[in-house]
Amino acid sequence: MAKEIKVPQIGDGVESATVSEVLVAEGDKIEKDQSVIAVESDKASVEVPSSAAGTIKEIKISEGDEVEVGQVIILLEESDDDETDEDNGEASEEEKEKENTSEEENEEEDEDSEEKQSGKKKKKIKEENPEDNDEEPEEDDADENQDEKKSSKKDESEAGKTSEEKENKKSGKSSGESSTGAGIQASPGTRRLARELGVDLTELAEEISGRVSEKDVKEFAKKDSPKSTRSASISLPDFEKWGSVERKPLNNIRKATAKNVTASWQSVPHVFQFDEADITDIQQYLETNQDKAEKAGGKLTITALLTKIVASALVRFPKFNASIDMENEEMILKNYVNIGIAVATEKGLLVPVIKDADKKSIIEIATELTNIAEKARDGKLSKEDMEGANFSISNLGGIGGTNFTPIVPASQVAILGISRSAKKPVYVDDEFKPREILPLSLSYDHRLIDGADGAAFINWITQALEDPYKALLGA
Repeated sequence: MAKEIKVPQIGDGVESATVSEVLVAEGDKIEKDQSVIAVESDKASVEVPSSAAGTIKEIKISEGDEVEVGQVIILLEESDDDETDEDNGEASEEEKEKENTSEEENEEEDEDSEEKQSGKKKKKIKEENPEDNDEEPEEDDADENQDEKKSSKKDESEAGKTSEEKENKKSGKSSGESSTGAGIQASPGTRRLARELGVDLTELAEEISGRVSEKDVKEFAKKDSPKSTRSASISLPDFEKWGSVERKPLNNIRKATAKNVTASWQSVPHVFQFDEADITDIQQYLETNQDKAEKAGGKLTITALLTKIVASALVRFPKFNASIDMENEEMILKNYVNIGIAVATEKGLLVPVIKDADKKSIIEIATELTNIAEKARDGKLSKEDMEGANFSISNLGGIGGTNFTPIVPASQVAILGISRSAKKPVYVDDEFKPREILPLSLSYDHRLIDGADGAAFINWITQALEDPYKALLGA
């Protein structure tokens, strides 16, 4: 029987990717976990493995196509007849639920019918034997009292219903159906996804016919999502009125950057702190130890040095190594130090992560920085390379500028910006001397970090650049 190979979960928050290469052809025999296509997501380029072994019957995608998580990309002929059809299993469960529901409804209808028939029989008997009514007045009174009680309970029940339940009753929906989508054809996985995205399956089912898929849920969530960058954008004029234009689609990395920085700017109350560090002596250290870094396969730069200094600062100032959870009103302090390093590529900005930076030497960090920068520019970063950052560093010194204000990633609380250093006259020992001055800019989340904390943090980094021993010893 044919086996469907689907796009797996590529990374956290990644819903779609572009097919950059098809690695197999129809008729090929493949093994389980063998790579079948390569995709480029908004975070990295990865290869998608096959979930089963067999012969490729049909390839449903081609290079350049955009695919979504869960989409079928390959049909595979396999010899295993013991495979179970998940959809059939789910459908059978739903059929059982429907059968149970219909049985309960039928039972209620039967009870109502029996009560009605019983009432008719009693009425008929009374009409045929009016003398019995005089003989048994107490029974009639009991029936009337019972009817009054039922009517009273019904009124109380109607009064106790919420407006939502009454509205559902008018539209033929049950109260449970309005919140859980009971009775709607959808797999457990689809229902779980709907809960996670806050999609009401009842509303979704009104727009489509037949079985609800995960793709339907995602499209509905995108359409109704208030966080969409598209909904926040302004209406543009018709630029062609003033001349010819050229339109080019945004690549996945640029789309992700636009979405992430918009969310960060809207949700994080930013504060910007500036300082300058005299790195004249540090530059001599870099030049002296450059050979050691090159022998290890790296290059000793001010970014490598600052990564180590910032790692020490995050241990000393733990609030900068934290995240803020406003939903639960908590501060999440991390017991590990991971630092994201912004890398400019032809396709856009990527931020690979140096893990456990506080436990690595400057030479080790320099070597790792060289390697991940090359992987970023070659498009070979994996999702693991770009996950888990607690703090970020962005260095524009190689390009230029005197200062800038980087945007704090929403999952972090601070980011350090580095601009181009320049020689300036500094008054030292009663005279002006030429010194190499490095501009620093710190952006931080004011919900967790106050101005005094920000000033102390950037001041400590400045001291560590100018006099590492003094900063480390706290003298």
